[in-house]
Amino acid sequence: MYELKVVSRFAAAHNLRNFYGKCEDLHGHNWKVEVYVTADRLDGAGLVLDFGAIKKHLNEVIEGLDHKYLNELEFFKENNPSSENIARYIFERLAPQINGDSARLAKVSAWESETSCATYSP
Repeated sequence: MYELKVVSRFAAAHNLRNFYGKCEDLHGHNWKVEVYVTADRLDGAGLVLDFGAIKKHLNEVIEGLDHKYLNELEFFKENNPSSENIARYIFERLAPQINGDSARLAKVSAWESETSCATYSP
């Protein structure tokens, strides 16, 4: 099994609903996003996928989150903008761009701080 990891970052504001504590108030994070792609075999060039292609697709998804108030985005009007749901949001938008004959998006981690992250995998 081969595994690739690509890392990106974005900054955004949010507040958590149905939560009682500091995070119920408007605040922001500089999120770090880790994307993992797996494959059982390599292509003719000896690659799982081109890192540049993964980064391009990830950046397209991140662009929709960067410097936004996440609670105003359609997905987060119904889903609390937690790190867990941010990881799922990115996964669901990225998977159709990544998944192919052998390569599969395996998981996405959203780090809200240096010490805390949430990971989504189906």
